[in-house]
Amino acid sequence: MFERRRVVRIFLIVAAILLAALLIGPFLAPVPSTAELAAPAELAGPQSRFVDVPYAGDTLTVHYEEAGSGDRNLLLLHGFAASTFSWREVLAPLGELGRTVAYDRPAFGLTERPLPESWQGDWGSQNPYPAAAQVELTTGLLDELGMDKAVLVGNSAGGTLAMLTALAHPERVEALVLIDPAVYAGGNPIPGLRAIFNTPQMRHLGPLIAQQIQGWGLDFARSAWHDPSKITDDILAGYLKPLQVANWDRALWELTASNAPSGLPERLDELTLPVLVITGDDDRIVPTEQSVRLAEELPNAELVVVPACGHVPHEECPQAVMDAITAFLAELP
Repeated sequence: MFERRRVVRIFLIVAAILLAALLIGPFLAPVPSTAELAAPAELAGPQSRFVDVPYAGDTLTVHYEEAGSGDRNLLLLHGFAASTFSWREVLAPLGELGRTVAYDRPAFGLTERPLPESWQGDWGSQNPYPAAAQVELTTGLLDELGMDKAVLVGNSAGGTLAMLTALAHPERVEALVLIDPAVYAGGNPIPGLRAIFNTPQMRHLGPLIAQQIQGWGLDFARSAWHDPSKITDDILAGYLKPLQVANWDRALWELTASNAPSGLPERLDELTLPVLVITGDDDRIVPTEQSVRLAEELPNAELVVVPACGHVPHEECPQAVMDAITAFLAELP
């Protein structure tokens, strides 16, 4: 009996030590601060523009670039860890088809990065990072730019946002161009992760985790290209530029902690507007077969598969993407 009690006591002590390590240990990890890095305006380029966009009783200063003019409007929505820079090859050519605007989504590029009032995630103002807030911000941007209606061109997670915007505000969307959109596995995070990411421990460690993108992010970028040897030093510098903005890591974690399933696979039949799906034949981020499946399941979609191209064909194979979009827009009323 004595031996049994001793074993139980030892077990409880070990369990208590492990629990304390799990609960307290994360707070002991030092997290380097990025608060003293540059303000977005300090990194603005010659094409940069900024506009204050109202949403849910608050405003957000959004960075964008613009090309062209005309009766047709095109709004470009980049993917995860990207920015307006990702549209550099097609922004001006698309401007020949109509007024074209590329903007930095919240947590990316040179758009303002609001943070909660405390590290526990208490927002005194509207959180701009959840999907619903980003949809409202997208239509708010259309309002500020004087665009009653636009063709939404979205890559990867930007394609997800474009589809959600079309579902919420169909009157504002003329058509969709979805370039390797994240809809199925890539667009639906593992259930329960959001709750874990918002625990005090993970909120402390989150910025440190986000900072690791400085290492794996370049490998991720290379895997997005069919031929990564085409990625020049200037392109790498363009990818890394937003990591010079103050609190970029905290904002990236706020976006991650706000992520939730999109629900898009169950609502595809509601998207009856014209849709063009473009994918590279060697997409290793959102597998090519997922884009093929999406085009088959949407009621009114065309599919273009670009040969010898990866997840970012608008960067790697811009002429093929321009040819596909030009032909698609020519068919619209």
